[in-house]
Amino acid sequence: MNDLQWDEFAKVDIRCGTIIAANTFPEAKKPAYQLTIDFGSLGIKKSSAQITTHYNIENLIGQQIVAVVNFPPKQIAHFMSECLVLGVYDKQNQVVLLTPTHSVDNGQPIG
Repeated sequence: MNDLQWDEFAKVDIRCGTIIAANTFPEAKKPAYQLTIDFGSLGIKKSSAQITTHYNIENLIGQQIVAVVNFPPKQIAHFMSECLVLGVYDKQNQVVLLTPTHSVDNGQPIG
């Protein structure tokens, strides 16, 4: 495995945002939700997230998450995903979202 150089990592724009809408995504190959996320001054971005095991739509609304916001958009079925919501896999290989432990302003960069 190659070491990642600091200047390479610095190119990745990781920010906090708040989920303002969540919908089922029946066209996805694997169970997923379509999320709408408020990133403050960066605006509103959408993402597809395979998080249906641990989360339901109702408890996602208002939750702050961590996401990469500078990947190019990616077409997933008929949906354009504009950011990558970050998570970690649990022992059952299901995604657990990365979230701040205290409320922060939307759009705050990870430092």
